[in-house]
Amino acid sequence: MMINCLVVDDEPIARNGLIEHIRQIDFLNLVAECKSAVEAAGWLQKKKIDLIFLDIQMPKLTGIDFVKTAASLPSVIFTTAYPEYAIEGYELDVLDYLLKPISFNRFLKSALKAQEFILGKSKNEISATQDFFFIKSNQKIEKIIISDLLYVEAMSNYVVLHTKQKKHIVYITFKAMEEQLPRNLFVRIHKSFIVSINAIKAIDGNEIILESASLPLSKSYKDEVMSRIDNLLFKR
Repeated sequence: MMINCLVVDDEPIARNGLIEHIRQIDFLNLVAECKSAVEAAGWLQKKKIDLIFLDIQMPKLTGIDFVKTAASLPSVIFTTAYPEYAIEGYELDVLDYLLKPISFNRFLKSALKAQEFILGKSKNEISATQDFFFIKSNQKIEKIIISDLLYVEAMSNYVVLHTKQKKHIVYITFKAMEEQLPRNLFVRIHKSFIVSINAIKAIDGNEIILESASLPLSKSYKDEVMSRIDNLLFKR
């Protein structure tokens, strides 16, 4: 599996160093080099990107702010000359943190880590043609029909699957659940909610209305939600 990646850094020397490393690894495919996070956001709209090598210290929009404000991002590996950012970087759930100057050996280790994660994620995703999946709930294994799943709610250390029939408590992280649901059928609307696009009855301001519930649509996810809905919207 080829991993499509972006290099995002405002310094030409740093970009060129990363590009040289990428060219030596056969499973990495460089889609584009970007001078800013804003430019990278444009590429994310145009191409399927699996991995971003993202500099932290950039003018206008830092790498950390980009990760915090983006509604949805592929896997991220931070690059920086400032080790004091490492803790904050890991709190944002990025894959790795590369300290400049980046040796090829250290870069290769990070690339292999990304490959393992992305391949594992790909294997765990529910096939677009699959209409069900299984969960462990209440000490038994239950089948969930995807068309019956209305929304997913994050709790402290588990998630609640709200289906047409009942609720299921599943001890899995919200992030893991989000990654395994088919993206063409579900969309995240809030830090605590993922909804079935088919279950949406209406969008009223900052509220998503389903047949059985009304859920908040947060500002940080609204653009992504509206973009997905716009693709299905009848127009003149």
